[in-house]
Amino acid sequence: MQLKYVALAAGGLMALSACSKNEAPVTTAPPVGPGAIAGTVAADRDGDGYVDGYYTADGIYHGVQGPPYPPPPPPPPPRAGERG
Repeated sequence: MQLKYVALAAGGLMALSACSKNEAPVTTAPPVGPGAIAGTVAADRDGDGYVDGYYTADGIYHGVQGPPYPPPPPPPPPRAGERG
């Protein structure tokens, strides 16, 4: 008698499992940064840490047209003295 109820419950769970959806909710894309173009991928070709251009969805590279970035500031002088 109990086996009948277990089989009925298992059959019900299997029937309802087809109705469940395990899809992630659709969210909007995060906002792009300053100077970025939506739908592109930034490229740093020379490895200096600054974006040199970007790739569009069709794989074409477009270089950034503008003045170069200023060099980083020089390191501070070493501290010398009694506690330096």
